[in-house]
Amino acid sequence: MTGAIGPLLYLRGPVGERAGERISLAALLVLPEGEPAPALDADGEAVAATALLTRRGTTVWRYDFTLPMRRDTGYSLGGTRYAVNADFTGDLRIAFVSCNGQEKNDRRRPLEERNALWQRLRAEHDKAPFQLLLQGGDQVYADELLNCHPALKRWARGGRVRQADATAEPDLTETLRDGFFELYLDILGQPAISGMMARVPSLAMWDDHDICDGWGSLRPAKLDAPEGRTLFAVAREHFLLFQYGALTSGLPAFCPDRSGASLGWHVSLPGLHVLAPDLRSERRPDRVMGPVGWQTFETMLESIRQGEGGGRVLLLSSVPALGPRLSWVEALMHLTPKLEKYEDDLRDQWQSRAHRKEWRAFLERLATIHANPATPVTCVSGEIHLATHGTLDVPPKPLHQLVASGIAHPAPSKAYAIGLGLLARFGSSPLPGHTIRLQGLPGKRAPYTAERNYLVLERKGAGWTASWELEHSGRTPELEI
Repeated sequence: MTGAIGPLLYLRGPVGERAGERISLAALLVLPEGEPAPALDADGEAVAATALLTRRGTTVWRYDFTLPMRRDTGYSLGGTRYAVNADFTGDLRIAFVSCNGQEKNDRRRPLEERNALWQRLRAEHDKAPFQLLLQGGDQVYADELLNCHPALKRWARGGRVRQADATAEPDLTETLRDGFFELYLDILGQPAISGMMARVPSLAMWDDHDICDGWGSLRPAKLDAPEGRTLFAVAREHFLLFQYGALTSGLPAFCPDRSGASLGWHVSLPGLHVLAPDLRSERRPDRVMGPVGWQTFETMLESIRQGEGGGRVLLLSSVPALGPRLSWVEALMHLTPKLEKYEDDLRDQWQSRAHRKEWRAFLERLATIHANPATPVTCVSGEIHLATHGTLDVPPKPLHQLVASGIAHPAPSKAYAIGLGLLARFGSSPLPGHTIRLQGLPGKRAPYTAERNYLVLERKGAGWTASWELEHSGRTPELEI
């Protein structure tokens, strides 16, 4: 299969009359146009491919299949056997990654440097296989696509937004489609990444750079301009294709909102709920989630409350649910125009003063679920290019927030981490009686660690632990969560 990209494996959820019987998966394979897709052998069962689309001389194929929930199963494709640890019934190993790129010249970096942490993650998987790969946002950095078309360049410069001349620039959509398609193929085709995604099923949620820097926190006039709406629509198409393995016309069953206005998802596994609200599709400068997003989130939480047997709740919030107080920083920014260009970066955070009421509502719902001993909540997040750990005081045990970011994005300066740590000392407790504490990583004194990293979550018997793999410091001690 010369020139092929994939297979890329995506988790769908358990199937079968008995819990823990089989797991449903999808796999994408990209082949040169005209080359037939071979049959996939799913643990002895032949599975044919469905053609999803053809673009740029290639065809994207999808296989839908199931595997038994065993540690020693797998599938074969194109003469290669891919072992899959599909046992979700007992001990678990979950990898969490985020921020897989950088804003400029990402595809020009030497792959050995860019994907050093991906290579380390793959080596760890080969020794002790993971069952699930969680991807927490910014799986690609699409920012440079803003230069792909004159209309988009004008839009990105932030000058006066005018109505696009559709007759003069009818090809913006197709130009963006070509750009996003090639971007995803370039990134997901890198051996260190595709090697993991071929063997470990993935669940992902997008963040701003999967569209453009600050999407949703930009001025409404910019978001609503024809160029902005076209950018969002094309980014959404390719997010669904390459991060969900789906088309806009057929969302996976794990998406409660069948209209697709909100792309949040919820997967129930034995003893575990994994869910991710969509914090980008309806985002505006004055809100994180819109009406559909909030209704979708409430639906997911209600299904947890009504479920039998409980289980750990692993909530992916693409921006950290717990963080330092940012209102003072935002107020200072308005004192000088030189700093106002960073305002959208602060508006991206739950802790922004613009989102204070909504943040409180979000934490209230998490605290209510967590207060039930049968459904303890753990939040995982990326976005900030640092690693940290925080807690929200919710008796009988604290709710943990684990931040791992980024796996490929260069770490910011230590001064940046120190400055954010100083803000954290002031604390921020939007819920009376529920103090937020930013404690940093196990074995580290500072609240934030400025190294590239990924997170490993493990279930051993009834207990859960978390540990971070840091680029220079190595593995942290395990944290009981």
